[in-house]
Amino acid sequence: MSTAPFSQVKFTASYADASALPASPLPEFSFVGRSNVGKSSLMNKIFGRKNLVKVSSTPGKTTTINWFDVPGATFIDLPGYGFAQVSKSDRERWRPLVEGYFEQDRTFGQVFVLVDIRHDASELDIQMISYLAQHELPFSIVFTKADKLSASKQRKQVSALCKQLGATGDTYVFVTSSADGQGIEDVRAFIASCMA
Repeated sequence: MSTAPFSQVKFTASYADASALPASPLPEFSFVGRSNVGKSSLMNKIFGRKNLVKVSSTPGKTTTINWFDVPGATFIDLPGYGFAQVSKSDRERWRPLVEGYFEQDRTFGQVFVLVDIRHDASELDIQMISYLAQHELPFSIVFTKADKLSASKQRKQVSALCKQLGATGDTYVFVTSSADGQGIEDVRAFIASCMA
């Protein structure tokens, strides 16, 4: 599948307050996960761009909601959670920002919850999945950094992590790597189907 319309992406704005978010009639695809899960790298790979979504050497640096427009959809980079070295004030800002976004009346196309395939799910990952399920928001799980594991180990980890996260059989699951491109086409195709 071509990167179009994803390659036509444009950064629009950053918002430090959920109440300032613009209304959008288009389907919104948001990305959330732990601070060091590879969110920016994955989004850049989906867009076919190298540095549009800023990849920080300091996990937890994103403390705003970052807005990207593509023809027919909006992509939203939500602040990462769970990085211990982030200041207490930044950690306290995360909840009203992210929950403030999710609790608005918006056109949710899909929420992609990113989880590092190499490690057990964190309590925060489990809480995020539970929160989205309770609020009946459409979500998928995207396992990142798959290139670090063999194919057999990937399968074992996906099975174990889905149990830890309480993912049901109808939850869409993607196994990806921003390094070698594994699973990126699957994510693009899924997003395109949600836009149709």
